[in-house]
Amino acid sequence: MAADRDAADRDARRVPVRRLTVLHDAECSLCGFLRDWLGRQPQLVPLEFVPAGSAQAAARFPGLDHRATLDEITVVGDSGQVYRGTAAWIVTLWALREYRPLSHRLSTPAGAKLARGAVLAAAKWRGGQGRSVGWGGGVYRRGDGWSYDPRLGWSYHRPTCADGTCSTG
Repeated sequence: MAADRDAADRDARRVPVRRLTVLHDAECSLCGFLRDWLGRQPQLVPLEFVPAGSAQAAARFPGLDHRATLDEITVVGDSGQVYRGTAAWIVTLWALREYRPLSHRLSTPAGAKLARGAVLAAAKWRGGQGRSVGWGGGVYRRGDGWSYDPRLGWSYHRPTCADGTCSTG
């Protein structure tokens, strides 16, 4: 298996992991929620969050396929270990004090099937959200003319040239 070969190349089974960098899609609401949730959890191994596909990610990890990191969760260990997809979720849970036992269960063959199902469900949800503007799951952004009032919810006011936010589209 490629992941086993990659781990053997870096001797990852004997090299301790002291820090993990989680590359996340900063434009994805689910990814943002999970990033915030992970950041609030007690950590046995510190987690650092870097937007996938960003200049910061490219500078820190020049050997990664950064387009792929936007499609699938990628976690990088401080000694160069790279985890993608299901393995990335499992190692992220492994870093958390309360979820380390769960990560061990998910790393078994039976547990890996459950973890893979969760990763596929999240990917399917993300795929359905799209990155389109307008109705259909897009994100409401203040810069696009949206504002939020707790009593009324979201409302849209088309930007005008008078306020310096002329639309070019």
